[in-house]
Amino acid sequence: MVETFWARIVGVSLIVFPLMLLAGFLMHPNILSFKMTKSATELIAKFHHQRKFHAGHLIVFAAVPFIIAAMVYLAGLPLERGRLWVFFGGIVGVIGAVILAGDKGALCIVLSSFDSLPEKDFSMITPALSAIVARKGLLVIFYLLPLLPLGAAAQLVGLIMDGRLNPVMGIATIVGLILLNNPDLEVISSVGSLLMCVGYIPLGLSVLKGTLQ
Repeated sequence: MVETFWARIVGVSLIVFPLMLLAGFLMHPNILSFKMTKSATELIAKFHHQRKFHAGHLIVFAAVPFIIAAMVYLAGLPLERGRLWVFFGGIVGVIGAVILAGDKGALCIVLSSFDSLPEKDFSMITPALSAIVARKGLLVIFYLLPLLPLGAAAQLVGLIMDGRLNPVMGIATIVGLILLNNPDLEVISSVGSLLMCVGYIPLGLSVLKGTLQ
């Protein structure tokens, strides 16, 4: 019964997390903009009085447990081929998922508290926002965010090698993961997360049906 319950959690996780990422990216203001955020002023323009911005990042933050559950499950599959890819990809991906949680907590959810300040006080936090944009101090760890799509892509390679995932679906999903590695261009991230649904949703349905064990 415990295994069945765990499989259901994983199946739902595989279906839900790419959809949550897609929803989070689509909620960004000016989603079609290709302008990178390079200053505190540009960051303020993105998040100040933008409830959808904060809600979108909260959704991505909430997706992390589902990502970890899916990766841990896939890492433990008894594959004949590609097992090392899936196992070590899971380790790397989980580390990346933890970093993603930190990124959304430190760089995004905290911004919502700044947004609650009166305007005269808000104008005084510009130096702090400049430090966030430049990723000063321990924020430098967030440069390791690519570990998440890298680990996920490795797992998909292993599943393709073992015949557990259709190659076309797998390649489409890997392309989607690659697109997530961009300098916060939300339209590209949205396309990437949409492509991720091509592979992860069928995998989730297979887990729920008990055909991916």
